[in-house]
Amino acid sequence: MANLPECVELETGASPVASVIWLHGLGADGHDFEPIVPQLALPATLPVRFVFPHAPVRPVTLNNGYPMRAWFDIVKIGLNQPRDRDGMLASRAALEGLIAREHQRGIPAARIVLAGFSQGGAVALYTGLQYKEKLAGIIALSTYLPLTEGFDVQLSAANGTTPIFYAHGTQDPVVPLALAEHTRKALMARGCSILWHTYPMPHAVHPEEIQHMRTWLLSVLA
Repeated sequence: MANLPECVELETGASPVASVIWLHGLGADGHDFEPIVPQLALPATLPVRFVFPHAPVRPVTLNNGYPMRAWFDIVKIGLNQPRDRDGMLASRAALEGLIAREHQRGIPAARIVLAGFSQGGAVALYTGLQYKEKLAGIIALSTYLPLTEGFDVQLSAANGTTPIFYAHGTQDPVVPLALAEHTRKALMARGCSILWHTYPMPHAVHPEEIQHMRTWLLSVLA
């Protein structure tokens, strides 16, 4: 398929029966979360394809216009800030293209999990909650979603109650916990199904978080 981002792919076994499409954070790339695949230690009876796309390189206002991999431009982290709606829409289209490619490879939407860390988590939430076909679930790590200012989410009938694993660090200096709490409460008020965890960590991933994700993944892909 044309215009899809380049991806790193790992399969936990032959003939995968499910897929996880995992978006990295600002300035990272698709290799960033490769190590999490063996750490999840999924059983051999559940072969999964992990797809880690690379975001395009673009100038990021927050970092003085320095070009880096980013799913959309960021002016400032926080509510009521200018938003790069065009960048978000482009990333949503790219993610939907990756979902379509998994369909072509024999994985139905109901066996696909969208995952993302930080900026990637915002794209996973924004795309997944509005996707037209039922997904297996969404993983949102150390992230938040501006629900106004052009990023308003129109929940689809298919995914309005799709399971969401939402986790954040209590010591996060990059994306303050209050922003994630704001997103969580707003989405739950709309009827979203969220499993919420906090961990004593900064803008990172906690070992206990990985174990909790494993349990959640096994439940939604059972």
